[in-house]
Amino acid sequence: MNTSSYIGRFAPSPSGPLHAGSLVAALASWLDARAHSGTWLVRIEDVDGPRTAPGAEGEILRQLHALGLVPDAPPIRQSERNALYERALQRLRAEDLAYPCGCTRRDIESELAALGQPAQRGAELVYPGTCRNGLNGKPARAWRLRCGNDVRIVWHDRRLGEQQQDVTHAVGDFVLQRADGPWAYQLAVVVDDAEQGITGVVRGEDLADNTARQIHLQRLLGLPTPRYLHTPLLRDARGDKLSKSNGVAALDVSDPLTVLRDAADVLGLSPFRAATLNEWLQHAVQAWRLRWPLA
Repeated sequence: MNTSSYIGRFAPSPSGPLHAGSLVAALASWLDARAHSGTWLVRIEDVDGPRTAPGAEGEILRQLHALGLVPDAPPIRQSERNALYERALQRLRAEDLAYPCGCTRRDIESELAALGQPAQRGAELVYPGTCRNGLNGKPARAWRLRCGNDVRIVWHDRRLGEQQQDVTHAVGDFVLQRADGPWAYQLAVVVDDAEQGITGVVRGEDLADNTARQIHLQRLLGLPTPRYLHTPLLRDARGDKLSKSNGVAALDVSDPLTVLRDAADVLGLSPFRAATLNEWLQHAVQAWRLRWPLA
């Protein structure tokens, strides 16, 4: 791969400002792009309107700028890209790879229980294919991808090594669009990464489980597969991932070097001295280049 063609991205959800955990992913994606003489983009993943907090996008961009993490082009917003997602869904429908589903979550849990597969707390529900051959009079609630009988995806993560998932049995036919309009993350991110020419995806390891589904979609839609690197997560005292949903505090960027050093520590970068923000970022880029080459 020609590293000069590297294009990376940071794709926050504007459900609130950045926090210490989300900075880890932002910094890692910026470092990977800069270390390989690439382009770094910011994509606002506001496809789920009800979860968008007023003013969050502006605050996220302000925080990034205060830390010296400046994108190379104006951010794009998923809420403005419906036509691209619709085109992808129509292609899948035309090839009989997508079908309407009328099941509620309770319906799926009941069906799984009847099959002797009761839902496990916190675990993803594996869709049993109830509507694969028709809605049986139920109104459509979503569009699902028809996965097939044996979809096994093997892929390489630059940090985690070889990964694999039996999508058919671990996930089942997954949602592409909900009946109330919002596009599913899996479809939107695949379309956006391809349309933006993303060659390197660097994000938190909590999203690694999504990768097999995304690679499967990329192959069905004839889209390229980026390189992936999933970063360590910042966790609280109980070992839970820091997230907006559990009330983590917004990132205070009044002391940029301190918060960047903390994020770099999570990423496993050795500490180094720097008098200015720009000097620190230059050192961090060099350290990242040595630690995570694109070989």
